[in-house]
Amino acid sequence: MIGVFGPTASGKSAVADALADRLGTEVVSADALQVYRGLPVLTNQPDRPTRLVAIRDLTDEMSVGEYAVLAHEAVDELVDRSGVAIVAGGTGLYFRAALADLEVPPPPAPGAREELERAYDANPASAHARLAALDPGAAALVHPNDRRRVVRALELAEMGASLVPGSAQLWSAAVRRPSHVVGLDVSRDVLERRIRERAASMVARGVLDEVRATRATRLSRTAEKALGLLELRELPVETALEQLTARTIRYAAYQRKWMRRIPGIVMIDADRPAQEVADAILEVARAR
Repeated sequence: MIGVFGPTASGKSAVADALADRLGTEVVSADALQVYRGLPVLTNQPDRPTRLVAIRDLTDEMSVGEYAVLAHEAVDELVDRSGVAIVAGGTGLYFRAALADLEVPPPPAPGAREELERAYDANPASAHARLAALDPGAAALVHPNDRRRVVRALELAEMGASLVPGSAQLWSAAVRRPSHVVGLDVSRDVLERRIRERAASMVARGVLDEVRATRATRLSRTAEKALGLLELRELPVETALEQLTARTIRYAAYQRKWMRRIPGIVMIDADRPAQEVADAILEVARAR
């Protein structure tokens, strides 16, 4: 496998496509929101067919465990057929799940999460105290005011799992198949410029029609996390695009920090044409 990780607007899709063309294979997406149909502009889906892109309705939940099964199947098929698979994405946990065998806990029982959310909303301090009793390590890791993570940690604790070992395993160097993992290194200033330009172009590419089409849809919890979706549904366009740009810039900064913590990653200068970046990646891969 060749794993290509990079922050949003770093050119992952173009680089991955160039690699796939050179190696006679296909790309497996590791993006948590590109799995959904109906939002190709908002989620920046690749222009050409890519494995695990647009495979779920917006009403469907999508877990890391479900994704991992599909990603492993796609990777194995491509390796068996072509000798290599390209995994590209910017969702850290999905990227790791595509490359490795993660121990992913089962989803909670129907209604369990809602019950925990109600308990948290009624008394956040009590919910965190309950977490401390069930899983002291997770309680030390999660701030009492972080509603989402407290609820998730309680879910895991009640199933006999924990946020803590999952986090440690995430940084393991273990992979399912021999792999070369590269990170696309683009400066913060260049990323921010690209993000602003991309946000400005979304209207011309039809993002408002996409978003309007979702208004009558009860979105899943995972689908509604698409950056800019709720803003574009509820706010004036100019304000929504400003907020989308700001959120995306913050997310890209997070991805850049995450990328440098991936074990064994080789950083590649990606502030150049995608074909040149692909050549540099192949040169590194052949030298190892």
